[in-house]
Amino acid sequence: MRSEVVQFAVNGTLMRGLELNGNLLAVGAIFTRETTTEPTYRLWSIQNRHPAMLRVSRGGAAIAVEIWAVPMAGLGQILLQEPPGLCIGKIRLSDGEMVLGVLGEPVLCQNQLEITHWGGWRNYIAQGSAVQASV
Repeated sequence: MRSEVVQFAVNGTLMRGLELNGNLLAVGAIFTRETTTEPTYRLWSIQNRHPAMLRVSRGGAAIAVEIWAVPMAGLGQILLQEPPGLCIGKIRLSDGEMVLGVLGEPVLCQNQLEITHWGGWRNYIAQGSAVQASV
C-alpha cells in the first residue's frame, strides 16, 4: 500500500542543511523545490533561534520557503519536534497553490524582532544576524 504524501512548506530551521532538517529526513520527506509565499506573510526571529511566519491582512511580503513531499503519517512527528508556538496551517504560494506548512502563533511573535524585510530565514542568517546552530 502506497503511503499518502502532502506538499509541506518550511521557512526556517527545517530547511536543507539547517538545524532541524533531520526531522524531515527521519520521516522520509523528499525535497521538491524552492519558492515563495504570496505576499501576505510577515516573518519574525524568535530569540534569534528560529523564525515564525504569520499571514496578515496588510503589510505582508513574499517569504522564501522550501516545499517538501512529506508522508502524511510523519506530519505529527514533525510538529511534535518543532519549537513551542509553531504549528501547521495552510500557506498560499506565489503561484496560488495552497499547501500545508509551518506557521507561528501570533503570541509567539510579540516583542520579537520582525525580519520580513529580509525575505526569509536564510537571508537573515546569511547576514550573521541570527545564531545558526551546527548541522
